[in-house]
Amino acid sequence: MAYILGIETSCDETAAAVVRSGEQVVSNVVASQIAIHWPYSGVVPELASREHLRALVPVVRRALEEGGQTYESVDAVAVTQGPGLAGALLVGVSYAKALAFALDKPLIAVNHLEGHVHAVLLEEKQKGNRELGFPVLALLVSGGHTHLYMAERRERGWTYENVGQTRDDAAGEAFDKVAKVLALGYPGGPIIDKLARHGNPEAVKFPPAYIKGRPRPGRSRRRAGADTPGFTFDFSYSGIKTAVLRYTETHSMQQVIEQRRLALAEMKSAKADEVLKLCDHQTLDLVASFQRAMVADLVGKTLNAARELDVATLFVTGGVAANSELRAAFERDAAMAGLPVYFPSRPLSTDNAAMIAAAAYPKFLAGKFAGLELSAEASLPLK
Repeated sequence: MAYILGIETSCDETAAAVVRSGEQVVSNVVASQIAIHWPYSGVVPELASREHLRALVPVVRRALEEGGQTYESVDAVAVTQGPGLAGALLVGVSYAKALAFALDKPLIAVNHLEGHVHAVLLEEKQKGNRELGFPVLALLVSGGHTHLYMAERRERGWTYENVGQTRDDAAGEAFDKVAKVLALGYPGGPIIDKLARHGNPEAVKFPPAYIKGRPRPGRSRRRAGADTPGFTFDFSYSGIKTAVLRYTETHSMQQVIEQRRLALAEMKSAKADEVLKLCDHQTLDLVASFQRAMVADLVGKTLNAARELDVATLFVTGGVAANSELRAAFERDAAMAGLPVYFPSRPLSTDNAAMIAAAAYPKFLAGKFAGLELSAEASLPLK
């Protein structure tokens, strides 16, 4: 039995959690920065770093208190090493290193993307589901990442093979940028998810992005064949973002958008219901059509990859995994394909420290500890 303190500061959430033996969340505290970044309709890296500096110590203290633990009673300190915003990551890594040194506790470095995979595993263990079929294909879809990984459980931890990723914008980034174009507020993903229910998803036709190329080296090449033309598991979302912008220009929506932008500028924040009152039918139809196209692309390409790679289980995780239409589409289409699909709960879909502490547990058992020379890596790959 081991209690691991997890720390997460990769982007705009300051988080700390205590997880017991990789499967029981004892505490999970997240301090949001939405109000800080609301006026800019996106994350400002320098502001995010400053807010982490202000919030981290109180958040850690609260996580320990709610978990009935002390600095001395935890068995290890785990921290997100990357990927993420360099300055934000450095706040968490520096604090974790100092804490581990002062307490003479093991320090465990965790890849943020692996944390999202373990958010699913953590909750499945809590449900008593310990017999997952392998191989597992994991779609990691968030504001900064849209990746497909083949995940395998090994004797001393987990290994990952990247079989697909976005060529440009991540899916969550596309949601946020479209929300900014349409002046819908921040964060764009949750707002679009709620507004889309009030529009016609068939009103605007967005053509799918066809990605040319061959599969990445490794399992995908072995399955599909090295000489198969035009075969790839990659994604691209810069085109649909541009298509939305062009639609607003060709359908004379600028005046309505500017009026909404001015109305939102007078608010410190706004809930989806408040934004809805500022939207006309044309905007709602555009939002619903955009979301439908994004969901269809994510689900279609992921299930195509699952068939080609002959996987047994599908994980869908990351902030965009909280999207209600995406979940419904995966549950429906994966069931038709006879493929079990698992999601984290919505609180564990977005950035949190419980997933970091859970991902650290196999490393704790294997004695994979980091030294005090550990540094943040903004582009850390997952292997």
